[in-house]
Amino acid sequence: MNYLKFPLVLLFSLSICSVIAQNSADNKQMDPEKSIYKNAKDSGNHDLLLAAVKASDLDLILDNDGPFTVFAPSDINFDNSTKKKVIELVRVKNKKELQTLLGYHIVAGKLTASKILKALCSGKGQATFTTISGDILTASMSGLDIVLTDKFGHKSVITKADANQCNGVFHVIDSVDHKLSKV
Repeated sequence: MNYLKFPLVLLFSLSICSVIAQNSADNKQMDPEKSIYKNAKDSGNHDLLLAAVKASDLDLILDNDGPFTVFAPSDINFDNSTKKKVIELVRVKNKKELQTLLGYHIVAGKLTASKILKALCSGKGQATFTTISGDILTASMSGLDIVLTDKFGHKSVITKADANQCNGVFHVIDSVDHKLSKV
């Protein structure tokens, strides 16, 4: 079993370096004393997601309680079809459906990249997390990237990790959750 320790420690170390590099690429620093909601709002990169959060009243949670981990696609990750679907749900104020769909991007607790990586090392390369909507996200590695896979096989890569907030942590992902894109 000792022969596995070195490769796992090496993988963990390289992954931490990758996460730090990804995070430093973000030119807009988030204020760790502000909430997830306020920092996402201030970023200017998550307006569509925030409109849905506000329409679903999840802003009341993400602005106060916690801790939570949010895996958030930025506005550029929504294709035209998905944008139209989300805008329609916001327009009709379908709170229940919006809460369910947005819940696929939120995990209760503070899952920093290092905690995800530790879980990956303990889980022999895979770790699972339950979203507040009750769905399972499976984390794995692809090279130096942390990849999240939903139960339908849709994959998202964490592109910017560990934006710490007063009520949790915020990770930017490169795509919209499968269920949100299939509204």
